[in-house]
Amino acid sequence: MGLRFLKIAVVYLLIGALLGLGMGIAQNFALIPVHAHLLLLGWASLALAGVVYHLYPAASTTRLARIHFWLHNLGLPVFMVTLGLLLTGREALVPVVAASASVVLIGLAIFATNVLVNIKPAR
Repeated sequence: MGLRFLKIAVVYLLIGALLGLGMGIAQNFALIPVHAHLLLLGWASLALAGVVYHLYPAASTTRLARIHFWLHNLGLPVFMVTLGLLLTGREALVPVVAASASVVLIGLAIFATNVLVNIKPAR
């Protein structure tokens, strides 16, 4: 599971970096929140989760780890696309942005639960 998280994190890193480069070239920074969320929730959070799951394999084999992975990676793309559309004037998408952000947050809460319940101190 750790490797799966690390690989998807690298995909978000590339997407976030490309978005940043595109904004810089165009000198249009309306999508800075999308860029930041891609790099923080996509790259940083998922890479760190991957490292945690690599270091603590007992936590990586749980159903919680799988649920975290799928909630995060189904919610985040929808969140990013609809946030981008919202920032460019499509205000009717506020409920979708809120719902997809909530899915990601639930995934993060499941990750936190997994860490708190399944990672034990070394003996």
